[in-house]
Amino acid sequence: MSGPDTSGDVVELRVHGVSGANAEEVLGLRQTAQVAGDRSGGFYRPRPRCSDSAGAHGVTLEAYRWGDLPAGTVARALGLVFLLPFMLVNVTIWMRPANAGSEAMVRSLCRLLALTLTALYVLAIAGVALDLVGWKCLNSSNCLAGRSWLSWLGGRPVGLRLTVLALVPATAIGLIWRISNRPGRPFEAFRAPEQVSGHRLGEVGQWDAEPLVGRLRSIHVAAAFATLDLTLLLARVAAGATAAGIALTVATAVVLAACVGSLCTPPLIDRAATDRRLDGITNALRTTAIVLTVLVLAYVLASPRPWDERHGLPGYDTILAGLFVAQTTLLAALGVVLLRPRNRRRGARPLFGLGALAIAAAGISVAVAYSAGLVYRAADFLDRDVPTAAGIAAGPPRAYTWVIFGFLRAVLITLVVAGLVVAISRRRRRRAAEAIVAHDYPNPPAQVRPRLRQVQDAIARARFTEKLVSLAVLFGCLAGLATANTTIGLLGEFPSDLVERSIGLPAEAVTFSIAFGSWLIAAIIIGLIIGSVFAYRTIPFRRHVGVLWDLGTFWPRAAHPFAPPCYAERAVPELTRRVTYLVESGHPVLLTGHSHGSVLLAATVLQLPPEVGCRVALLTHGSPLRRLYARLFPAYVDDAALHDIGRRVGWRWVNLWRDTDPIGGWVFSAHRSPQAATDSDPADAVDRRQRDPRDVVTPASDSVPPPIHGHWPDEADEAFTEAVRELVQRLGGWTKPPVAPG
Repeated sequence: MSGPDTSGDVVELRVHGVSGANAEEVLGLRQTAQVAGDRSGGFYRPRPRCSDSAGAHGVTLEAYRWGDLPAGTVARALGLVFLLPFMLVNVTIWMRPANAGSEAMVRSLCRLLALTLTALYVLAIAGVALDLVGWKCLNSSNCLAGRSWLSWLGGRPVGLRLTVLALVPATAIGLIWRISNRPGRPFEAFRAPEQVSGHRLGEVGQWDAEPLVGRLRSIHVAAAFATLDLTLLLARVAAGATAAGIALTVATAVVLAACVGSLCTPPLIDRAATDRRLDGITNALRTTAIVLTVLVLAYVLASPRPWDERHGLPGYDTILAGLFVAQTTLLAALGVVLLRPRNRRRGARPLFGLGALAIAAAGISVAVAYSAGLVYRAADFLDRDVPTAAGIAAGPPRAYTWVIFGFLRAVLITLVVAGLVVAISRRRRRRAAEAIVAHDYPNPPAQVRPRLRQVQDAIARARFTEKLVSLAVLFGCLAGLATANTTIGLLGEFPSDLVERSIGLPAEAVTFSIAFGSWLIAAIIIGLIIGSVFAYRTIPFRRHVGVLWDLGTFWPRAAHPFAPPCYAERAVPELTRRVTYLVESGHPVLLTGHSHGSVLLAATVLQLPPEVGCRVALLTHGSPLRRLYARLFPAYVDDAALHDIGRRVGWRWVNLWRDTDPIGGWVFSAHRSPQAATDSDPADAVDRRQRDPRDVVTPASDSVPPPIHGHWPDEADEAFTEAVRELVQRLGGWTKPPVAPG
């Protein structure tokens, strides 16, 4: 499909933010028609005979709607909830500092952390199927009473029970393997032109992550099956080792070592797609692990030796605690690498780049909480009416008990510190807000003082964004300590007993807090599920909760292959292709992007050929390029990349920002009055602050004062219209399409 060809007209191509708005909302019109793309991501224009089909200054309006690429269906939104830990750890690898010396080490550590999440995924399901059901419940007549769907396994040999129930985690591995390997839309049509931008953000169009994802997928599937094998083998050899058991255990250890070793060699695993030898090696590793699993199941089923029928599945607690120790060690190593002395530019990275550590620790913490919540809720279901204290003592492994205790402690301490930070910083934030309001609304009438306080509160709340990274780092450190505390479970200690001996707090209170923590985790998961459904179905709700999904799925899967797929691999090349087509058809293009749409346009501009970029202008509003992306992703968004974007569009760039916006902000300069560009730095004229709200006095034509927009887009605002008019005039000197190079 294509739109009407009015050669020479400027096309204003609007790209929305995380709201997932429909085309009518983006264009501010009632009648639109799709001119390119498909239902998931497409370009829209007003219908040709629509009376309001032109935008400001007579430009042709067009919108690119990409909201369904990261969101899509309700099923996909629900999938994002359960894939959240994988997504968080995957984002960490892109948050590495702009330091070539530590890049390989950060990549390796992030990928090893991702591998531990896959192992934890298997151990959680194995903990329910093998430990709680196969080992404990099937040996308890009280647990089997009234459960015909389970009692048929009661009284069967232990080897048969474990073999049958091992099919549950094996099926779970196959399911997530299938989900991550589902055929996607062919992206060949969306490949960007082969342009070398000189900046990593400009490589978005050339990202072809599928070869890397395929290798990582094979490694993770191999590690998942090996984790299941190790769980079964340690339980089997606990009653006495045999030659076959030792051989299978050694083979399993070799597979796990091969998985770890391959992830510790970034130059090898990141090789170009044309090198198929590595693909063959990783596929062979995966096949070996699957064959080994079949042999292990056969060995467990056929081995005649008696089992060591102790309280819990032998070896399971040890494997689980060892995994938590490995995660703690990897998080500590990542922190050391990020804090290692090097050339640091003030303001380039919050807390010296520890944002990456905070997100990694948050991903680990969420995964551990998910696992502990699953095991605890399954244990509570199987225990029927057993008292809470007895259920905790006889149910899940001690490591999970310490995990829930540590998670609850981390949440409570972070909330307390957050409250203190809010209280301590409030005075400073309010003083700054009062100064801004006094500058914007001099000599206000007395009756608008309540409205002035509302504006001050909005500005003060928006300035709290900078504090969130510090709180995230605090939570990450506490979450890391929580996983480290699980080693105490190996000594046979429960949190309630240790706390009572240490500080005198009654053990019953600690036990209650652990039970409360398990229910809190379940409530959080249910809340995320409900939130994901509302985020998909309700656009205003998605404006608040969709930031995490859209930011996380912007980046390709480079650490965890089970993370949600990247939509930028289509969106940016598709935008590049469309802009190139419009310019070559004789239309200068004004790109306008709100919120995350400005990030997509920044990557798009870096992909445009010079003969196309010279006929393009850029208008961003509510842009998080400097405030969030330059802080969190310093290796991809920095001053050099931002200045190159300005040069590529001939500095026809205007960025509108508001003090009431908690997400967007200035890109080059925080000056609060129009500033003329200088010959030395034309970036001085890019940023333009919008007064928000327009006024605090109720106009005569209305009954309420003008609204506070904050991060909401407002294409009808006078400042936006004036910026469009100015950029269109600056594009007006171009009347003929450039000649394509021979």
